Amino acid sequence: MDKKIELYIINITTCQSQAGAFSMLLGEVNGERQIPIIIGPVEAQSTIIYLRGMKTPRPLTHDLFTRILKALDISILRVLIYKAHESIFYSYIYLKQGNEIIRIDSRTSDAIALAVRAQCPIFINESILEQECLRMKGFNNAQDKTPENERPPQKRPSTNHSSQKLEEILAKAIQEENYELAAKIRDQIKSEQQNQIDEL
Repeated sequence: MDKKIELYIINITTCQSQAGAFSMLLGEVNGERQIPIIIGPVEAQSTIIYLRGMKTPRPLTHDLFTRILKALDISILRVLIYKAHESIFYSYIYLKQGNEIIRIDSRTSDAIALAVRAQCPIFINESILEQECLRMKGFNNAQDKTPENERPPQKRPSTNHSSQKLEEILAKAIQEENYELAAKIRDQIKSEQQNQIDEL
């Protein structure tokens, strides 16, 4: 059975590759692996507002859903990211009503927005995390102080980079919170490693 790894929200930033979208960075609890997930502006705003303790004049959709569950005496037990395909993540929300456990399929962004409100754990199958993760070991998380308008434009990594150079570009992309570029570089590193294995 696939091991379940608990995640937490590290940051939510604007997405540089998709206009209007946001990138949510999730980190492994007591581990070094991190995973970026592209989410919509509504879900990003809903999650950010709750995490920052901001109040809204009327309940947001996720607040309303949480209140409905509470009124029906239904609790959210956990969220599980169980699948990833072409950078789309699929999740289950596990609910409990009395002695019954109910599993609901959900968009990951909605599942996480509800999980933070219910203060329940967010899990991911380890095989998915291993496949999609960005490794942070030995990486300096200090923020890059270079003004944004002075940073060089981001480019898609060329296939003739050495593995060491790709690792350097990956670290730089993470430091600049460009998680979409980091994910592309991660995939290229994996592809080159697989090619090296095939040539043996």
